[in-house]
Amino acid sequence: MTQVQWVRRVVKPAAFLAAGVPFALLVYDIFAGGLGANPIEEITHRTGFWTLTLLTVTLSITPARKVLRLNALILLRRMFGVYAFFYACLHFTMYALDRAVFSGLGLTLGALVEDVVERPYVTVGFTAFVLLIPLAITSTKGWVKRLGGKRWQKLHRVVYGSAVGGVLHFWWLVKADTRRPMIFGAVILVFLGYRVVTWWRKR
Repeated sequence: MTQVQWVRRVVKPAAFLAAGVPFALLVYDIFAGGLGANPIEEITHRTGFWTLTLLTVTLSITPARKVLRLNALILLRRMFGVYAFFYACLHFTMYALDRAVFSGLGLTLGALVEDVVERPYVTVGFTAFVLLIPLAITSTKGWVKRLGGKRWQKLHRVVYGSAVGGVLHFWWLVKADTRRPMIFGAVILVFLGYRVVTWWRKR
């Protein structure tokens, strides 16, 4: 079995199932009543955590395939990126639902703009989410051909900005216990540093 076949037949299906486990557990807890006293807040926190986790995994693919010399790992990057966007959509939906229904504050365009402007953690979180939208749209092979390889790669480097925004969003949200956002930030900084060093060596 070649490297590509091994990744396609074994690693990719396993990774696909693993990335879907948090959602499956979330659905189970919804029906089993395992979300605590504030289920919307719990769902929001879980989906936000897994968005950032899968963004970090997505960023790890390029360094991992080069360091381990497993070029076939690139076959996993789009899948993890789309999964990250899926959880981000759930995260934003829960925020909108909490504001519109359970908080009784409504979700008009004006209210959303006010929330984004006045609350820094919402500002960076919303920006990180918006940055993921064009990446998800252009994740198909058809868009790679339309944009051209180089332009497509430049566009998808925006994922680093989204990841950094996600870390800041998480950091400001937790306020006191910043251990988990610090870990995410450190790991993402390592991956970003790797890309910078690689770019510098090519120059």
